[in-house]
Amino acid sequence: MSNEAMQPYQRIVQDVRDKIRSGRLSAGEKLPSTRELSEEYGIAPGTVQRALAELRSAGLIYSHQGRGSFITETASETSEDSTALALRALEEQVAELAARLERIEKGRDD
Repeated sequence: MSNEAMQPYQRIVQDVRDKIRSGRLSAGEKLPSTRELSEEYGIAPGTVQRALAELRSAGLIYSHQGRGSFITETASETSEDSTALALRALEEQVAELAARLERIEKGRDD
């Protein structure tokens, strides 16, 4: 998928994955802040948060409130390929949409 065809949050996710694979980011290294990433990519902070959430769910980063986000010890050793990671992200999105739909439908039944 070309950079133009990617959603803005997916560009960050792909860039971080590429940097981990190439060794430019290593275990324990701190990622730029949400504000810095927002400025770097020219996107809203909420979009950056979505990318960080996907990276967390893929096991590539962990976050500490007030300290930032860091590369996990196992990120470079992750045996999952990009297809498996993409499928996991899609599964999470479908589950989130299903939960939202259920909440909407419950609101109509009341």
